[in-house]
Amino acid sequence: MTLRILSGLVLCSVLSLAQAATVEELSQQSIALAPEQSEPSVHLGPRPFWLVGAMDDSPLKERLQACNTDTVEKTDFSIGHRGAPLQFPEHTRESYIAAARMGAGILECDVAFTRDRELVCRHAQDDLHTTTNIVAVPALNAKCTQPFVPADPATGTPAQAECRTSDITLAEFKSLEGKMDAYNPMATTPEEYLAGTADWRTDLYASRGTLMTHRESIELFRALGAKFTPELKSPVVAMPFEGKYSQQDYARQMIQDYIDAGVNPEEVWPQSFNLQDVLFWVDEMPEFGRQAVFLDQSESTLVNASATYMAYLKSRGVNILAPALWKLLTLDSQGQIVPSRYAENAREAGLNLIAWTVERSGPLENGGGWYYQTVTDAINNDGDVLTVIDVLAREVGVIGIFSDWPATTTFYANCMGLVRKSLN
Repeated sequence: MTLRILSGLVLCSVLSLAQAATVEELSQQSIALAPEQSEPSVHLGPRPFWLVGAMDDSPLKERLQACNTDTVEKTDFSIGHRGAPLQFPEHTRESYIAAARMGAGILECDVAFTRDRELVCRHAQDDLHTTTNIVAVPALNAKCTQPFVPADPATGTPAQAECRTSDITLAEFKSLEGKMDAYNPMATTPEEYLAGTADWRTDLYASRGTLMTHRESIELFRALGAKFTPELKSPVVAMPFEGKYSQQDYARQMIQDYIDAGVNPEEVWPQSFNLQDVLFWVDEMPEFGRQAVFLDQSESTLVNASATYMAYLKSRGVNILAPALWKLLTLDSQGQIVPSRYAENAREAGLNLIAWTVERSGPLENGGGWYYQTVTDAINNDGDVLTVIDVLAREVGVIGIFSDWPATTTFYANCMGLVRKSLN
């Protein structure tokens, strides 16, 4: 009897820590199964409840504490930013599976191209040296734009490396392993350079990071029952690449992968920081252009926050604007977080809004850094992320939020009745 009870307690503990065991379980499933056969059930894990416990006393805290989470549903409101990179190597199969397990209804593949013009999931064309093991693979390190050069501790000269997806072929890309995005600037060996993960992240799940092509991400997301938000990354090489591959070729190729896979355009939100990419999709590929997302991280000015500019975007066919979350928020005279003029003008122009990115700044006790720059004075503990999410959802009226740990946005959406809220 004692052994049976102990076994039960161990099983309950494993189930409550869904980020570890359930990801391993799901990773063994064949993604060739139909979505209804392989779509994972949703597990929140302990983090959302830990965040609620950190909140200052408020009616919102009381409501979230009283939330019934016996049955949790996935939701399009919860968008997996690069998967779940708070703890899993970004843009890897394992990271995407973890995000789906946490109820993210939409998953993001940032799209870059290889030397042979194949599309792969990477946050930037030039981040392989910090997000993969490439500098520790001599044959591929040698192909990098800047192969690894060790630091010189005597002079304080930092290590150097720059490795681009366009430096290598698809086959070479697929031979790499994903890691947490980090590096040690004073490394004297490639192995030391690959270290440096922030202490508020973890390498616990970094022993396996399976890199993915864009087409593989489509197959996986479909099997997980998730929708798609690919981002066309800004190239760091001159375009047309090698005189042949234009920006429009690149933008068209990304959408063509969804057409070839038979994906319904209503399940795809293509993104770009380049307005010309968005307008290309609007004008040339309108079925996908209707949900094209214009990403905005520019400094806020009277012009680009104005009602006139927002009306211009809408008149050009842009329907969804996705700024960094700080652009949507400000503080009122009582120091409370409220919608910014930018947010109000965008909504008045008829633009839908998506915010990015929560749970990317590390501990919030010192104001949250870049992502919270307009509301820093109101941010002093990790629970404040739920207050920010609440203002974005109820007062700004965003239709979705990117998160590095989607369980938190999934939890909020389920507690506040936003599960059925659609981005369409």
